Amino acid sequence: MYEKQQAPVSLLPCFISISVILSVCFPLNVECGCSRSPVIFNMGDSNSDTGGFYSGLGIIMPPPEGRAFFHKFAGRLSDGRLIIDFLCENLTTNYLTPYLESLGPNFSNGANFAISGSRTLPRYDPFSLGVQGRQLFRFQTRSIELTSKGVKGLIGEEDFKNALYMIDIGQNDLVGPFSYLPYPQVIEKIPTFIAEIKFAILSIYQHGGKKFWVHNTGPFGCLPQQLATTSKNASDIDQYGCLQSRNDGAREFNKQLKALCEELRDEIKDATIVYVDIFAIKYDLIANSTLYGFENPLMACCGYGGPPYNFDPKFQCTAPGSNVCEEGSKYISWDGVHYTEAANAFVASKIVSTDYSSPPLKFDFFCKT
Repeated sequence: MYEKQQAPVSLLPCFISISVILSVCFPLNVECGCSRSPVIFNMGDSNSDTGGFYSGLGIIMPPPEGRAFFHKFAGRLSDGRLIIDFLCENLTTNYLTPYLESLGPNFSNGANFAISGSRTLPRYDPFSLGVQGRQLFRFQTRSIELTSKGVKGLIGEEDFKNALYMIDIGQNDLVGPFSYLPYPQVIEKIPTFIAEIKFAILSIYQHGGKKFWVHNTGPFGCLPQQLATTSKNASDIDQYGCLQSRNDGAREFNKQLKALCEELRDEIKDATIVYVDIFAIKYDLIANSTLYGFENPLMACCGYGGPPYNFDPKFQCTAPGSNVCEEGSKYISWDGVHYTEAANAFVASKIVSTDYSSPPLKFDFFCKT
């Protein structure tokens, strides 16, 4: 059942509201084995952006954004926590502060360089993966310099060497070209995206980083946004109602990304590179949504138009007249593009299981002596 949303129109397109006992449904309380304080640096797009985009532009989204956990907009395109938030909770460390947050930042456990809308290319367009890397290196230089002068609350040289460097990017590189190019031409572009990820990993390695955590891209052919805005025929719809061609594009990207991780393990043998199959986790959630207690796997909780997708690109979920599912509902998609807190908790629980990681290392591997 939906409620009509009366909030004012915000400046950006909208992106479940669930009051579930997440620790019961999707336990993340796997014992953390850290023997030193964990330090994490994350680069990516809106799937892991904890507020960088909105800190940079000074935008505050109106309700119902953030209603499930923070009870206010917290810089995330979700009703609550993101996957990266749950992973930080697993380590009993603070949520990552966006690099662009100017007021009251806490960089003692790392920083988040992810920005909504980011891609791998063009390399020097704000805020591409390449730009995020340059921000990271500036942050590293300044942090070490200030720490050496006695400034507290920053990260020292040894912490950078022992830190985990997370990369979660690629979805936007694929979604964009699919809107104007045929499938073969999109696939031809993938090696250039992979090359940028390789460049980023090797650049971090050259700056002392040796522990990497790489997420592949999810089944974006199942996103309500894609399903509602793409001209499709029956032959392109898979058994779960998703766009086969979009998901095949994601699979090819992931195949090449996995091959890159294997290649780099041979090239930089003293580094650890963990590849995580986010696609498999999310596709399993969609395919078996009822089994996992979710409903309407292809419909946005917050959007416009009602079934089957509740998504209209002309209306955002905070616009007057938009629909938002009742709190306590268990949807996968929050706004047609991004996942709900409940879905993010499910994905994070699968990540920490190590069943989808290659090699199958626990998430806390980097903060053990």
